[in-house]
Amino acid sequence: MNSNWFKIVMKVTKVEYGKNLLLKGMLLIFNKGGAKLKIGDNVTIKSSFLSNLVGLYSRTIIVTRAPGAEIIIGNNVGISGATIYARKGISIGDNTCIGGNCKILDNDFHPINTEDRLKLLADIHGGDSDLVPSKEITIGKNCFIGCNSIILKGTVLGDGCVVGAGAVVSGKFEDNCMIAGNPARVIRRL
Repeated sequence: MNSNWFKIVMKVTKVEYGKNLLLKGMLLIFNKGGAKLKIGDNVTIKSSFLSNLVGLYSRTIIVTRAPGAEIIIGNNVGISGATIYARKGISIGDNTCIGGNCKILDNDFHPINTEDRLKLLADIHGGDSDLVPSKEITIGKNCFIGCNSIILKGTVLGDGCVVGAGAVVSGKFEDNCMIAGNPARVIRRL
């Protein structure tokens, strides 16, 4: 199913997108007021079970959660059933492929400290708080993120990196590395 009608909703919520955006299935995009969500040219976002036979178990979710947050997705990017969730910022370079069911999360979703977690639970604004640890993520150009991997806050992937399926990635990685495991580490230079 092609969901180009959803582009109207994207315009209303001030999501910027380039030419030839292809949406397959029912994705969820939420752009918080005061945040920026920009999608480049020739991007394909797959969000239905049959759009990628790797076995998508959820629709694609792209969310800016706090004022000032930014998600910038470059040109010629492919996304399948992924979650991209930013409180600070996530940048994805041109020609990058994001495999099925990946999670790219620039925050911990909750504080580590018990007292801060309790404060967050009592927050009348539903968790719109600076108590949640967050740090920008940068994914370079020409990267491939294997299915079911998780990219955690503060991660920097150089250009041409390949992330193995199921990897849990945190840290800084130079250009042209193959990264795999939990915790992910460089297993080969490309």
